[in-house]
Amino acid sequence: MNIDTLREYLLKVAKEGYATNDEKAWKKEADGSTTITHSDGLWSMHDNFFGGEPYGGREVIFYEGKAVWIMTYYGKVMPEVNEIKKVYLFLQKALGQTDTNYPLRGPKLLEEENLKYENKWNGDLKEFNGEEKILEDGKVVYCAWYRGGFVDVRAEN
Repeated sequence: MNIDTLREYLLKVAKEGYATNDEKAWKKEADGSTTITHSDGLWSMHDNFFGGEPYGGREVIFYEGKAVWIMTYYGKVMPEVNEIKKVYLFLQKALGQTDTNYPLRGPKLLEEENLKYENKWNGDLKEFNGEEKILEDGKVVYCAWYRGGFVDVRAEN
């Protein structure tokens, strides 16, 4: 598997997954979770999350039907925030504008009116962790943490 091809697929999924806000295409599962899927040729994605507020989940990328990459995530809006929907609409906008070199969650920075999205990470697509925040008028109103990387790359003896 080529890391540049994975990066291209992650960029595509970022624009066509959660960021689209097309909840009609999301599947509500019997366990209370929500699933978003995407496929394009040899690549496919399965994103499953619980929540609401707070939320947590995992996104898995498959190549030729085999899991090759995973990202887990957990986030929340701060308890004192009343306009939760406003925060998540801005988050969806940010997630649709992911960094082309590091297509995990949103860009490093996105500002609109009094809202600011910040994304800081360590590592690369092979192994990473990061934190994203949304600030309103300079005050943190949302934060999330994520981590992941390649899976199942070493053969067991």
